[in-house]
Amino acid sequence: MKIEQIYTGCLAQGAYFISSNGEAAVIDPLREVAPYIEKAKREKVKIKYVFETHFHADFVSGHIDLAEKTGAEIIYGPEANTGFKAHIAYDGEVFQLGEVTIKVLHTPGHTMESSCYLLSDKNGKEIALFSGDTLFIGDVGRPDLAQNGEMTQDDLAGILFDSLRTKIMTLPDDITVYPAHGAGSACGKSMSKETSDVLGNQKRFNYALRADMTKEEFISEVTSGLTEPPQYFPENVKMNRDGYESIDTVLERGDQALSPEAFEVKANNTGALILDTRKPEDFAKGFIPNSINIGIDGGFAPWVGALIPDLKHNILLVTEPGREEEVVTRLARVGYDYAIGYLDGGFDVWEKAGKEVDAVISLPAEEFAKRYREGNVKVIDVRKPDEFESGHVKGAENIALDTVNDNMSTLSKNETLYVHCAGGYRSMIAASILKSRGFDDVVNIEGGFGAISKTEVSLS
Repeated sequence: MKIEQIYTGCLAQGAYFISSNGEAAVIDPLREVAPYIEKAKREKVKIKYVFETHFHADFVSGHIDLAEKTGAEIIYGPEANTGFKAHIAYDGEVFQLGEVTIKVLHTPGHTMESSCYLLSDKNGKEIALFSGDTLFIGDVGRPDLAQNGEMTQDDLAGILFDSLRTKIMTLPDDITVYPAHGAGSACGKSMSKETSDVLGNQKRFNYALRADMTKEEFISEVTSGLTEPPQYFPENVKMNRDGYESIDTVLERGDQALSPEAFEVKANNTGALILDTRKPEDFAKGFIPNSINIGIDGGFAPWVGALIPDLKHNILLVTEPGREEEVVTRLARVGYDYAIGYLDGGFDVWEKAGKEVDAVISLPAEEFAKRYREGNVKVIDVRKPDEFESGHVKGAENIALDTVNDNMSTLSKNETLYVHCAGGYRSMIAASILKSRGFDDVVNIEGGFGAISKTEVSLS
């Protein structure tokens, strides 16, 4: 038997490949399924099952494509209602995989269909729990995502309390917990950077598993401090529940190399959003007017989801040459399936063709500090509220990046806006959005608050 965690950092997501005696199962696969199929071929195993812990909100799973390409059976826990062929398991149902077994534990609370999968070896010893978004390392799944008119987040939190105590805390302490997410995911609020742990440690150190905790205390603690979920979450749930286009179709649509002239025509004819995924410092030096910069080497997919409200909007890409397919794939991971081409050769080709370009002024922190001391500068801090509260430039206005579209009306196009985040990634995204909305006088502060705090600027 072999267990492999396949962790994707930009989504803070863990998929799992389990194999035994010629058979394999994949739990919560990513949208692109070729790596699982290739892995199965290398290891000479047949993928028999695709287990889904719930209808994911933060990414589009590869369950449908993987089942169609391999003949594997898709498994969901009780109360799942799918728009495609799947086996809806009953609580306690056991699946044989080679010499091992996988048991369904229905653990509603994060969502009503949420289920964990308990792996036992050939001797029947329980050795691993694939806990989905029910139990994280250091946290539990947020209970507000599946609320509806009849069920509140408090109702779901109470159900989650019962699931944890009756289905998970009764398991042996030496079981290894493998969750669907780690730190950085929006599916919980205080997850550890660790991506697995033994259950006994979680019983001792996870605030939500305290033995003396009442249900009322649990509900209060697990629902406090929840931030607004990203707006793309409901659309991802719908795609995971009802179905979606094959990743092959999505990749083919996005794999259209366009000359500068063809790119310009397509942008004008389709109203496509131009997404530039180069490094912030490269984007600042020159970019196609009205394009948005979300660097592929940062928290790419979650920021796309937070800042581009329409998942079906056509998108034209400007990437570093050779990374076009990677960008299309990573967009598809969060349900943005309508990339319709890319600038062949990248921005350099556009510039050499003599096309119109724009730029963002980037100012070293020391120069900003000098202007700040001279007085009357408008500073926009796009970090999260808790980052801002822990220390900020005196007089700065906090507009968190994920709210910048909603707060544009509070800003004036007639003054210079000095924008910063913690290090520079988020501030360039904000600067590009502001520039695209007609804020021409935008200055990005290089190095962000980390660099600013080392200057003689007044901090609060």
